[in-house]
Amino acid sequence: MIFLSILAMTLLVFISRYLFLEPRLPLRLKPMLQRILSYSSPAVLTAIWAPIVFIPEGELGLSYNNPYLLCAALAVGLILWTKNVLLTTVVSMGVFLILHNLIIY
Repeated sequence: MIFLSILAMTLLVFISRYLFLEPRLPLRLKPMLQRILSYSSPAVLTAIWAPIVFIPEGELGLSYNNPYLLCAALAVGLILWTKNVLLTTVVSMGVFLILHNLIIY
């Protein structure tokens, strides 16, 4: 049953991606629908990172010893300052590793 569920989800994801990415298919979205769908990626990403950053231990963690919050603030500052995604990712992950494993806990 689990294998069948995985197979069905795989098929669903493949078909939904194929319909929008295959240039020979006559499926086109209206500009208004494309604009609406452009907000889905940021919404999904926010739904993923916000609980991790603000509720790391199951309760609201807005303190100076929350490495998730500190490194998220660092990442925002770095991306605004440098505009370099790779540098921001590597530096903020390195600082998180140091804070989480060596200093705070």
